[in-house]
Amino acid sequence: MTYQNYSLKQLQQIDAAHHLHPFTDHKELREIGSRMITRAEGPFIYDSEGTELLDGMAGLWCVNIGYGRNELAEAAYAQMKEMPYYNSFFKCSTPTPVLLSKKLAELAPKNINQVFYGSSGAESNDTALRLVRHYWALEGKPQKNRIISRQMAYHGSTVAGTSLGGMDGMHQQLGGAVPNIVHVMMPYAYELALPGESDHDFGLRAAKAVEDAILEAGADNVAAFIGEPIMGAGGVKIPPASYWPEIQRICRKYDVLLMLDEVITGYGRTGEWFAAQTYGIEPDTITTAKALTSGYQPLSALLVGDRIASTLVEKGGEFYHGYTYSGHPVACAVALKNLEIIEQEGLVERVKNDTGPYFARMLKERIAGHGLVGEVRSVGLMGAIEIVKDKATKERFSPVGSAAVVVRDHAIANGMMMRATGDSMILSPPLIWTRATIDMAGDRILKALDLAERDLRKA
Repeated sequence: MTYQNYSLKQLQQIDAAHHLHPFTDHKELREIGSRMITRAEGPFIYDSEGTELLDGMAGLWCVNIGYGRNELAEAAYAQMKEMPYYNSFFKCSTPTPVLLSKKLAELAPKNINQVFYGSSGAESNDTALRLVRHYWALEGKPQKNRIISRQMAYHGSTVAGTSLGGMDGMHQQLGGAVPNIVHVMMPYAYELALPGESDHDFGLRAAKAVEDAILEAGADNVAAFIGEPIMGAGGVKIPPASYWPEIQRICRKYDVLLMLDEVITGYGRTGEWFAAQTYGIEPDTITTAKALTSGYQPLSALLVGDRIASTLVEKGGEFYHGYTYSGHPVACAVALKNLEIIEQEGLVERVKNDTGPYFARMLKERIAGHGLVGEVRSVGLMGAIEIVKDKATKERFSPVGSAAVVVRDHAIANGMMMRATGDSMILSPPLIWTRATIDMAGDRILKALDLAERDLRKA
């Protein structure tokens, strides 16, 4: 029996009875019932009642080539028929992860030539944490194991991912984090810059927080700094141009490894294959997932720099780490086809030279002047809209975080799927968006803002 044999109410009842959703108030969800998304095509998703929504979040930051791409289904089918699964243990491999690793090494920064696979970004951040600490132990410095991260960072929901991340609510529910991980200020100028402080000076000050943490612990005790090039789930917080060059200088000065989390920004989102290339960063590890397969299969890839890989190979012996589905042949086949499509359709170049700049203009020229909007910001096809009560003072509506939810609900009701994070509305659409799609998004966002302002001002 397929889902078409069930009514929406029946599906909602079954969902409530048996399905625990991620990041959800389960009591609230059971009261209102889930929206059932049943099909998708191109930049649009459709629910069980036939409602069309322009997907402004690429699923969950991942569906870069859009929905309904038969090429990926065919790649998965062909691989399933030939070899549906075999593991990468026991000195074995299958062809697709081998070929994918070669392709990723070609696309990545020049100092990165090795890949370790998982099924999610969180798994690969776990791998990165273990690998970095193992590296320093192999180099005879086991005490060099502290990781510096940032407040409001998001690195996944596993125990290690939550510990690496900087979200207080997640920490409170964890009941005990992985030790020796500390968090410093985030590069969020809109709220944290001092009166009269330039973006340049703020970027240097935010980077200095990392240096201060290194000095406080002692450089001989600090293994690495981990950061998202652009903080995604924390609200698309884009650092000033001065931030990443200074972070890299600091890491090199104190011999601290640089770990990038590009689970969201990888594979074209910023107008380059990796945000490392956008910002001129030479990292020691890059965590990737999501858009690696455009979400059509679960797959993550930790890209490992030559410095770490060389030590692991030459001094490491057996690395006691891995997953059942590391290098899953079907997922890797889909990834190879996905990367081929991104290349053939020139999506990275389109984001850099056309749709990314057009998206930025749409936000600045059509959205920034709205009475609820304190700031808009974007890089490539990734943006945020700050929702405020007073544009001049940056005062928020009370309680904090409530206003963006009102905007989000109006957006969805008017055919625009967006996400609210705190008081920020965030966007990360499929890379197949065109200027016409961006104009459509602008129309629907403006309508949602107008309706939300009506509700919020009279409240």
